[in-house]
Amino acid sequence: MTSIYIENYGCSANKSNAEIMAGLLEKAGCIVLTDMDNEKSARNADIIIINTCIVKGPTENKILKRIKGLVESGKKVIVSGCMPEAEPELVKGISGDIILVGPQHVRDITKAVEMIIRKKKKKDFIGEQHEIKLCLPKHRYNKMIDIVQISEGCDGECTYCITRLAKGRLYSYPAEKIIEEVRSSIDEGCKEIWLTSQDCASYGHGLPGLLKDISHLKGKFFVRVGMMNPNNVLPILDELVEAFRGEKIFKFIHIPVQAGNDEILKKMGRRYKAEDFRRIISAFREGIPNITVSTDIICGFPGETKAQFGDSVRLIEEIKPDVLNISRFWPRPGTPAARMKQLAGGETKKRSTELAEVFERIALEKNKKWLGWEGKILIDERGKAGTGTLMGRNHCYKPVVVKAAGDKGKIIAGEFVDVRIKDASVNYLKDF
Repeated sequence: MTSIYIENYGCSANKSNAEIMAGLLEKAGCIVLTDMDNEKSARNADIIIINTCIVKGPTENKILKRIKGLVESGKKVIVSGCMPEAEPELVKGISGDIILVGPQHVRDITKAVEMIIRKKKKKDFIGEQHEIKLCLPKHRYNKMIDIVQISEGCDGECTYCITRLAKGRLYSYPAEKIIEEVRSSIDEGCKEIWLTSQDCASYGHGLPGLLKDISHLKGKFFVRVGMMNPNNVLPILDELVEAFRGEKIFKFIHIPVQAGNDEILKKMGRRYKAEDFRRIISAFREGIPNITVSTDIICGFPGETKAQFGDSVRLIEEIKPDVLNISRFWPRPGTPAARMKQLAGGETKKRSTELAEVFERIALEKNKKWLGWEGKILIDERGKAGTGTLMGRNHCYKPVVVKAAGDKGKIIAGEFVDVRIKDASVNYLKDF
């Protein structure tokens, strides 16, 4: 039997694609290696699939180096994900024998593998198409979590984003297929449903209605809603807040603001102003006081002055998010922002460091407010290796570390357990 190792990079949608590819290949009779030791799995596999991410330059460079090393070692390689669609020449420049499988051709992974096994004439599987990646065989790397994609592509025109070149225009999946996928995963024992897309708020059949329909399904589970862009949240804001009040929806929102200055937001191609972001966060906090707020900031966008960056810092100090994803700007090929005058790398690094220091103070302050909280958490993953701990999430998706064995007895993934928060750090809470 052919053994295959899938090495995944990037977002939750990429992870879902990797799980689907693994499921399809297992159904076709292949052995999918899931060893956590990447090098050991790569050595033992007959075929290696590199599922790529191209959001940031350093990640792309790391992946290209990895592909080159595998090819030079004589391995048969398939490259999937966003790189084959947006930058196929980079991969083919390493080896013309590599088969490309784009993000809208996940179902074709078995054909790509068969070409290698049968030594057939090779072809690539790329190009935009409406592939619905639901209700397919799936090898979940975390048995408690089903990552459910609700749409493909994006209706935005962000000047810095290369991902939209790979994903194509927005195509929303049928609501009934999403419900069918969620119902099936709950029946299979999943306790967390992660709804994912490039922008969940742009879901064309109505995100609030979808959340309410999922909430009505039987079973004990939570739903985590993925990233939502502010401009698409605004038209459905009141309905969305109401939908998030449902008891099965994690009280967690990821709304990337990217900058606190309106001029920079305009140059980024973002279709909102900083005040719109403030309004959204205010509405959610008014309706759901303890909601966990996650946002993103890009430091050092082309032309960003120190004063404009200061607006971003002040916005974060004002909003006080629970989670902040800080990115240094990296010019991506084929994007308008790559043609703009760039800031020095040292300056973008300095700004990201400054913002990280500001946020760490905020995060610790926010987490300390949970000290003494008592309630249930859902255990959904192992803790750090060798610590004898597990990680769980409370209703606000706050990560809580617990001992795997103690006065509560032995705890296993998928259980709901009672905790009392006794310690808090920047990144998580602890009940011991």
